[in-house]
Amino acid sequence: MKVIYATPTGGVAIIHPTGELPIEVIARKDVPQGVPYKFVEDSSIPTDRTFRNAWVAEPFEPDGLGDPEGYWAEQAAALEPESQLELEFEEPEA
Repeated sequence: MKVIYATPTGGVAIIHPTGELPIEVIARKDVPQGVPYKFVEDSSIPTDRTFRNAWVAEPFEPDGLGDPEGYWAEQAAALEPESQLELEFEEPEA
């Protein structure tokens, strides 16, 4: 499976998940905020990349919307307080 979404210039972006995380997580964290995405079979992606910059996505019913802000906020909130980085700053001497 792959994740596709339309780019601002009208092209198509394709995400190739590695399998380390579920595809739903990859799509949510890697597709830009609020952009609709679709899960597609590998076989639906053309193998000839000659005119890749001319590819367009047909209108589709989205499988979800990109939400990297929400994903990373949840990841930060899930950290134990003692594991969060604490920085202390000292005022430079004049």
